[in-house]
Amino acid sequence: MIEVIKYPSVLESSNLELRNVAKDLVSGLKIYHDNIGYLVGDLALSEGTSPHRNINSSPEEIDYKIFLKAGLLLASQKLGSPITVTTGFPFSTFQVFKENAYRLLENEHIIEYDTQTFGGGGRKKMAVEVDRVAVIPEVVGCSMAVRQMYSDAPKNFFMISLGYGTMEAILSTEGGLVQRSSVSTFGLRYAINLITRELQKDNYLDLKTEHQIDQYFSEGTIILNRKRLDLRELRKQVITQYYNDVISPSIRKAFSDSDFSKSADLYLAGGGANYVELVNLFRDEFDGLLNVHVPDSPEQMASIGYCYNSLAIGGGAKDKAVGLDLGNSSTILTTFKQEKED
Repeated sequence: MIEVIKYPSVLESSNLELRNVAKDLVSGLKIYHDNIGYLVGDLALSEGTSPHRNINSSPEEIDYKIFLKAGLLLASQKLGSPITVTTGFPFSTFQVFKENAYRLLENEHIIEYDTQTFGGGGRKKMAVEVDRVAVIPEVVGCSMAVRQMYSDAPKNFFMISLGYGTMEAILSTEGGLVQRSSVSTFGLRYAINLITRELQKDNYLDLKTEHQIDQYFSEGTIILNRKRLDLRELRKQVITQYYNDVISPSIRKAFSDSDFSKSADLYLAGGGANYVELVNLFRDEFDGLLNVHVPDSPEQMASIGYCYNSLAIGGGAKDKAVGLDLGNSSTILTTFKQEKED
Protein backbone atom coordinates (compact mmCIF):
# COMPACT_ATOMS: atom_id res chain seq x y z
CA MET A 1 0.00 0.00 0.00
CA ILE A 2 1.47 3.34 -1.03
CA GLU A 3 0.89 6.85 0.25
CA VAL A 4 1.24 9.92 -1.95
CA ILE A 5 1.65 13.61 -1.10
CA LYS A 6 1.16 16.11 -3.91
CA TYR A 7 1.56 19.88 -3.94
CA PRO A 8 2.24 22.57 -6.58
CA SER A 9 5.86 23.08 -7.72
CA VAL A 10 5.90 26.81 -7.07
CA LEU A 11 7.79 29.00 -4.62
CA GLU A 12 8.30 32.62 -3.67
CA SER A 13 10.79 34.24 -1.32
CA SER A 14 9.25 35.84 1.74
CA ASN A 15 10.51 36.82 5.17
CA LEU A 16 7.08 37.96 6.33
CA GLU A 17 5.89 36.37 9.56
CA LEU A 18 2.97 34.08 8.80
CA ARG A 19 1.00 32.58 11.66
CA ASN A 20 -1.78 29.97 11.54
CA VAL A 21 -2.37 30.30 7.80
CA ALA A 22 -2.30 26.56 7.03
CA LYS A 23 -3.71 23.36 8.52
CA ASP A 24 -0.51 21.27 8.41
CA LEU A 25 3.10 21.12 7.23
CA VAL A 26 2.21 20.13 3.65
CA SER A 27 -0.04 23.16 3.14
CA GLY A 28 2.21 25.43 5.23
CA LEU A 29 5.67 24.77 3.77
CA LYS A 30 8.09 27.60 4.46
CA ILE A 31 11.68 26.51 3.87
CA TYR A 32 14.82 28.52 4.66
CA HIS A 33 17.78 28.57 2.27
CA ASP A 34 20.80 30.80 2.94
CA ASN A 35 18.71 32.43 5.71
CA ILE A 36 15.97 33.50 3.25
CA GLY A 37 12.46 32.16 3.72
CA TYR A 38 10.64 30.59 0.77
CA LEU A 39 6.95 29.81 0.60
CA VAL A 40 6.52 26.49 -1.19
CA GLY A 41 3.53 24.81 -2.82
CA ASP A 42 0.03 25.67 -1.61
CA LEU A 43 1.37 28.34 0.77
CA ALA A 44 3.08 30.14 -2.13
CA LEU A 45 -0.21 30.14 -4.05
CA SER A 46 -2.28 31.39 -1.11
CA GLU A 47 0.12 33.91 0.45
CA GLY A 48 2.50 34.80 -2.39
CA THR A 49 2.04 37.41 -5.10
CA SER A 50 4.09 35.84 -7.91
CA PRO A 51 4.66 32.11 -7.26
CA HIS A 52 6.92 30.58 -9.87
CA ARG A 53 9.37 27.84 -10.82
CA ASN A 54 12.10 27.59 -13.44
CA ILE A 55 11.22 24.94 -16.02
CA ASN A 56 13.54 21.88 -16.02
CA SER A 57 15.82 23.55 -13.49
CA SER A 58 19.21 22.00 -12.72
CA PRO A 59 20.27 20.66 -9.28
CA GLU A 60 22.57 23.67 -8.98
CA GLU A 61 19.71 26.17 -9.10
CA ILE A 62 18.15 27.53 -5.92
CA ASP A 63 14.59 26.51 -6.74
CA TYR A 64 15.60 22.84 -7.26
CA LYS A 65 17.44 22.82 -3.92
CA ILE A 66 14.43 24.31 -2.11
CA PHE A 67 11.96 21.84 -3.64
CA LEU A 68 14.35 19.04 -2.71
CA LYS A 69 14.57 20.27 0.89
CA ALA A 70 10.77 20.41 1.11
CA GLY A 71 10.42 16.88 -0.22
CA LEU A 72 13.07 15.46 2.09
CA LEU A 73 11.51 17.23 5.07
CA LEU A 74 8.10 15.69 4.37
CA ALA A 75 9.64 12.27 3.75
CA SER A 76 11.57 12.34 7.04
CA GLN A 77 8.44 13.46 8.91
CA LYS A 78 6.83 10.21 7.74
CA LEU A 79 9.74 7.78 7.82
CA GLY A 80 12.44 9.25 10.04
CA SER A 81 16.08 8.91 8.94
CA PRO A 82 18.01 7.49 7.10
CA ILE A 83 15.99 7.15 3.91
CA THR A 84 16.55 5.78 0.39
CA VAL A 85 15.57 8.22 -2.35
CA THR A 86 14.99 7.82 -6.07
CA THR A 87 14.28 10.82 -8.26
CA GLY A 88 14.57 11.54 -11.97
CA PHE A 89 14.71 13.87 -14.93
CA PRO A 90 13.38 13.90 -18.48
CA PHE A 91 15.66 12.34 -21.11
CA SER A 92 16.42 15.82 -22.41
CA THR A 93 18.24 16.78 -19.19
CA PHE A 94 18.97 13.39 -17.60
CA GLN A 95 22.56 12.95 -18.74
CA VAL A 96 23.45 16.56 -17.87
CA PHE A 97 21.86 16.65 -14.41
CA LYS A 98 22.09 13.12 -12.99
CA GLU A 99 25.59 13.32 -11.44
CA ASN A 100 24.96 16.66 -9.75
CA ALA A 101 21.62 15.43 -8.42
CA TYR A 102 23.26 12.29 -7.06
CA ARG A 103 25.96 14.27 -5.25
CA LEU A 104 23.40 16.74 -3.90
CA LEU A 105 21.13 14.00 -2.56
CA GLU A 106 23.59 11.54 -1.04
CA ASN A 107 24.37 13.45 2.08
CA GLU A 108 23.09 14.55 5.45
CA HIS A 109 20.78 17.51 5.01
CA ILE A 110 20.05 20.11 7.68
CA ILE A 111 16.66 21.52 6.77
CA GLU A 112 15.36 24.66 8.44
CA TYR A 113 11.64 25.38 8.24
CA ASP A 114 8.95 27.48 9.89
CA THR A 115 6.24 25.86 12.01
CA GLN A 116 4.34 29.07 12.77
CA THR A 117 2.47 28.79 9.48
CA PHE A 118 0.50 25.81 10.82
CA GLY A 119 0.34 26.67 14.50
CA GLY A 120 3.86 25.80 15.71
CA GLY A 121 6.31 27.84 17.73
CA GLY A 122 8.72 29.09 15.08
CA ARG A 123 11.82 27.98 13.18
CA LYS A 124 12.99 24.40 13.53
CA LYS A 125 15.84 22.37 12.10
CA MET A 126 15.72 18.75 11.06
CA ALA A 127 18.62 16.50 10.06
CA VAL A 128 17.79 14.11 7.23
CA GLU A 129 20.26 11.44 6.15
CA VAL A 130 19.95 9.96 2.67
CA ASP A 131 21.99 6.75 2.60
CA ARG A 132 21.10 5.42 -0.87
CA VAL A 133 20.28 7.38 -4.02
CA ALA A 134 19.18 6.58 -7.55
CA VAL A 135 18.51 8.99 -10.42
CA ILE A 136 16.63 7.52 -13.39
CA PRO A 137 14.78 8.81 -16.47
CA GLU A 138 11.27 10.00 -15.63
CA VAL A 139 9.46 7.88 -18.22
CA VAL A 140 11.39 4.79 -17.01
CA GLY A 141 9.94 5.46 -13.55
CA CYS A 142 6.47 5.50 -15.12
CA SER A 143 7.05 2.15 -16.82
CA MET A 144 8.31 0.65 -13.54
CA ALA A 145 5.08 1.73 -11.85
CA VAL A 146 2.99 0.08 -14.57
CA ARG A 147 4.88 -3.21 -14.14
CA GLN A 148 4.55 -3.12 -10.34
CA MET A 149 0.92 -2.00 -10.10
CA TYR A 150 -0.71 -3.91 -12.94
CA SER A 151 -0.26 -7.67 -12.81
CA ASP A 152 -1.90 -7.99 -16.23
CA ALA A 153 0.51 -5.53 -17.88
CA PRO A 154 1.99 -7.01 -21.07
CA LYS A 155 5.69 -7.87 -21.39
CA ASN A 156 6.18 -5.09 -23.93
CA PHE A 157 4.27 -1.80 -24.02
CA PHE A 158 4.59 1.77 -25.17
CA MET A 159 4.93 4.28 -22.33
CA ILE A 160 4.23 7.97 -22.82
CA SER A 161 4.71 10.56 -20.07
CA LEU A 162 2.72 13.74 -20.70
CA GLY A 163 4.54 16.13 -18.38
CA TYR A 164 4.29 19.89 -18.07
CA GLY A 165 7.78 20.66 -19.33
CA THR A 166 8.41 17.56 -21.43
CA MET A 167 6.54 14.84 -23.32
CA GLU A 168 8.46 11.56 -23.46
CA ALA A 169 7.79 8.21 -25.07
CA ILE A 170 9.54 4.82 -25.03
CA LEU A 171 8.95 1.22 -25.98
CA SER A 172 9.37 -0.65 -22.70
CA THR A 173 10.33 -4.33 -22.86
CA GLU A 174 11.17 -6.95 -20.24
CA GLY A 175 14.82 -6.32 -20.99
CA GLY A 176 14.54 -2.54 -20.65
CA LEU A 177 13.72 0.34 -22.95
CA VAL A 178 14.40 0.42 -26.68
CA GLN A 179 16.71 3.44 -26.89
CA ARG A 180 16.16 3.93 -30.62
CA SER A 181 12.43 4.42 -30.05
CA SER A 182 12.70 6.97 -27.24
CA VAL A 183 11.53 10.52 -27.85
CA SER A 184 11.56 13.72 -25.80
CA THR A 185 9.82 16.92 -26.86
CA PHE A 186 7.77 19.88 -25.62
CA GLY A 187 5.33 19.18 -22.79
CA LEU A 188 1.91 20.55 -21.92
CA ARG A 189 3.50 23.94 -21.39
CA TYR A 190 3.27 24.32 -25.18
CA ALA A 191 -0.54 24.32 -24.91
CA ILE A 192 -0.46 26.63 -21.87
CA ASN A 193 1.52 29.17 -23.87
CA LEU A 194 -0.96 28.88 -26.75
CA ILE A 195 -3.97 29.56 -24.52
CA THR A 196 -2.13 32.44 -22.82
CA ARG A 197 -1.59 34.13 -26.17
CA GLU A 198 -5.24 33.60 -27.11
CA LEU A 199 -6.46 35.11 -23.82
CA GLN A 200 -4.13 38.10 -24.19
CA LYS A 201 -5.81 39.07 -27.47
CA ASP A 202 -8.93 40.32 -25.66
CA ASN A 203 -8.00 40.38 -21.97
CA TYR A 204 -5.55 41.86 -19.50
CA LEU A 205 -4.11 38.93 -17.56
CA ASP A 206 -3.10 41.10 -14.58
CA LEU A 207 0.51 39.82 -14.39
CA LYS A 208 -0.60 36.24 -13.80
CA THR A 209 2.31 33.78 -13.80
CA GLU A 210 2.63 30.79 -16.06
CA HIS A 211 1.85 28.41 -13.22
CA GLN A 212 -1.29 30.32 -12.30
CA ILE A 213 -2.45 30.03 -15.92
CA ASP A 214 -1.69 26.30 -15.71
CA GLN A 215 -3.98 26.05 -12.68
CA TYR A 216 -6.83 27.82 -14.49
CA PHE A 217 -6.20 25.63 -17.55
CA SER A 218 -6.68 22.56 -15.36
CA GLU A 219 -9.83 23.93 -13.71
CA GLY A 220 -11.34 25.01 -17.03
CA THR A 221 -12.28 28.51 -15.86
CA ILE A 222 -10.57 31.82 -15.21
CA ILE A 223 -11.78 35.09 -13.70
CA LEU A 224 -10.64 38.18 -15.61
CA ASN A 225 -11.94 41.70 -15.04
CA ARG A 226 -14.56 40.31 -12.64
CA LYS A 227 -15.91 37.97 -15.29
CA ARG A 228 -15.77 34.18 -15.18
CA LEU A 229 -14.61 32.81 -18.52
CA ASP A 230 -15.18 29.19 -19.55
CA LEU A 231 -11.88 27.88 -20.93
CA ARG A 232 -12.99 24.39 -21.89
CA GLU A 233 -13.60 24.98 -25.60
CA LEU A 234 -10.42 27.03 -25.97
CA ARG A 235 -8.53 24.37 -23.98
CA LYS A 236 -9.73 21.66 -26.36
CA GLN A 237 -8.62 23.81 -29.31
CA VAL A 238 -5.06 24.37 -28.04
CA ILE A 239 -4.67 20.75 -26.87
CA THR A 240 -5.62 19.59 -30.37
CA GLN A 241 -3.10 22.02 -31.87
CA TYR A 242 -0.43 20.79 -29.45
CA TYR A 243 -1.13 17.16 -30.34
CA ASN A 244 -1.12 17.74 -34.09
CA ASP A 245 1.92 20.02 -34.15
CA VAL A 246 4.13 18.39 -31.52
CA ILE A 247 3.09 15.00 -30.17
CA SER A 248 1.91 13.17 -33.26
CA PRO A 249 4.88 14.11 -35.50
CA SER A 250 7.35 13.16 -32.73
CA ILE A 251 5.79 9.74 -32.20
CA ARG A 252 5.58 9.15 -35.95
CA LYS A 253 9.35 9.68 -36.20
CA ALA A 254 10.19 7.54 -33.16
CA PHE A 255 7.94 4.48 -33.45
CA SER A 256 8.34 2.22 -36.49
CA ASP A 257 6.13 -0.57 -37.81
CA SER A 258 8.56 -3.06 -36.27
CA ASP A 259 7.96 -1.42 -32.88
CA PHE A 260 4.20 -1.70 -33.28
CA SER A 261 4.64 -5.40 -34.07
CA LYS A 262 6.15 -5.89 -30.60
CA SER A 263 3.23 -4.48 -28.59
CA ALA A 264 -0.45 -3.60 -28.84
CA ASP A 265 -0.63 -1.54 -25.64
CA LEU A 266 0.06 2.09 -24.80
CA TYR A 267 0.07 3.51 -21.26
CA LEU A 268 -0.29 7.25 -20.68
CA ALA A 269 1.14 8.89 -17.55
CA GLY A 270 1.84 12.43 -16.37
CA GLY A 271 -0.53 15.30 -15.68
CA GLY A 272 -1.48 15.62 -19.35
CA ALA A 273 -3.19 12.22 -19.17
CA ASN A 274 -5.86 13.79 -16.93
CA TYR A 275 -7.21 15.70 -19.95
CA VAL A 276 -9.85 13.59 -21.70
CA GLU A 277 -9.43 15.76 -24.81
CA LEU A 278 -5.77 14.73 -25.09
CA VAL A 279 -6.36 11.06 -24.31
CA ASN A 280 -9.06 10.87 -27.01
CA LEU A 281 -6.60 12.19 -29.60
CA PHE A 282 -4.29 9.24 -28.84
CA ARG A 283 -7.22 6.84 -29.06
CA ASP A 284 -8.27 8.30 -32.41
CA GLU A 285 -4.78 8.09 -33.91
CA PHE A 286 -4.06 4.56 -32.72
CA ASP A 287 -7.55 3.10 -33.13
CA GLY A 288 -7.21 -0.52 -34.22
CA LEU A 289 -3.45 -0.51 -33.55
CA LEU A 290 -2.96 0.11 -29.81
CA ASN A 291 -5.06 -0.31 -26.70
CA VAL A 292 -4.70 3.00 -24.82
CA HIS A 293 -4.62 2.72 -21.02
CA VAL A 294 -4.76 5.57 -18.49
CA PRO A 295 -3.86 4.54 -14.92
CA ASP A 296 -5.63 6.07 -11.94
CA SER A 297 -3.92 9.34 -10.97
CA PRO A 298 -1.54 9.22 -13.96
CA GLU A 299 0.44 12.22 -12.68
CA GLN A 300 1.67 10.02 -9.79
CA MET A 301 3.19 7.25 -11.91
CA ALA A 302 6.78 8.55 -12.06
CA SER A 303 6.93 9.07 -8.28
CA ILE A 304 5.41 5.63 -7.63
CA GLY A 305 7.97 4.01 -9.93
CA TYR A 306 10.74 5.89 -8.14
CA CYS A 307 9.48 4.56 -4.80
CA TYR A 308 9.53 0.96 -6.05
CA ASN A 309 13.06 1.54 -7.32
CA SER A 310 14.08 2.78 -3.85
CA LEU A 311 12.55 -0.37 -2.39
CA ALA A 312 14.72 -2.48 -4.71
CA ILE A 313 18.03 -0.68 -4.07
CA GLY A 314 17.31 -0.40 -0.35
CA GLY A 315 17.13 -4.15 0.18
CA GLY A 316 13.34 -4.29 0.43
CA ALA A 317 13.06 -1.93 3.42
CA LYS A 318 9.63 -0.36 2.96
CA ASP A 319 10.14 1.93 5.94
CA LYS A 320 12.97 3.76 4.13
CA ALA A 321 11.86 3.86 0.48
CA VAL A 322 11.03 7.26 -1.02
CA GLY A 323 10.04 8.30 -4.55
CA LEU A 324 10.42 12.04 -5.15
CA ASP A 325 9.21 13.56 -8.41
CA LEU A 326 10.18 17.25 -8.50
CA GLY A 327 7.94 18.00 -11.47
CA ASN A 328 7.57 21.30 -13.27
CA SER A 329 3.89 21.53 -12.34
CA SER A 330 3.62 19.40 -9.16
CA THR A 331 5.93 17.83 -6.62
CA ILE A 332 4.85 14.28 -5.79
CA LEU A 333 6.26 12.31 -2.86
CA THR A 334 5.55 8.57 -2.55
CA THR A 335 6.23 6.28 0.40
CA PHE A 336 4.88 2.92 1.50
CA LYS A 337 2.16 2.97 4.13
CA GLN A 338 3.73 2.15 7.45
CA GLU A 339 2.27 -0.67 9.53
CA LYS A 340 1.06 0.54 12.89
CA GLU A 341 2.45 -1.24 15.91
CA ASP A 342 -0.07 -2.80 18.30
